[in-house]
Amino acid sequence: MARKDALLRLHKRLLSHRDALRKKLAAELKVTLPPSWDGARDVGDVANEGAEAELDSQLAALESRELAQIEQAIENIRDGRYGLCEMCDKPIPIERLRALPFTTHCIACQRQAEIHRRNNGIDEADWESVYEHEGRLNDRELTLGDIDIEAAS
Repeated sequence: MARKDALLRLHKRLLSHRDALRKKLAAELKVTLPPSWDGARDVGDVANEGAEAELDSQLAALESRELAQIEQAIENIRDGRYGLCEMCDKPIPIERLRALPFTTHCIACQRQAEIHRRNNGIDEADWESVYEHEGRLNDRELTLGDIDIEAAS
């Protein structure tokens, strides 16, 4: 019964997070394009708007990917496959599911996948790991020393 209760709570949390992401993405899609250059703004303003638009686009892509992962997790709950690693088919520890409810890999398989991507030169940001470590920061402010510029580029 405890597992069923935990799954119901995680399902509720996933639905809530999914609905919030859907609203946020819908609001972002309604944002209009920046006004055309009318001569009153300088080149710096135009460049800043372009950079902001690019950042907004990347964040929307990240949120869309997270939304797809959440929807897959909800479907897995309905199919009875939720909480099983896609690689080794072993149960994912509940602590990991609480921290990252839409994960599809146990920690060992996630590490293997990251090592494989790194060794094969696949340059894909691992946002799942960022999300996992988000709670560890406890809303503390970031400093430049916290960011490894070499690894990020």
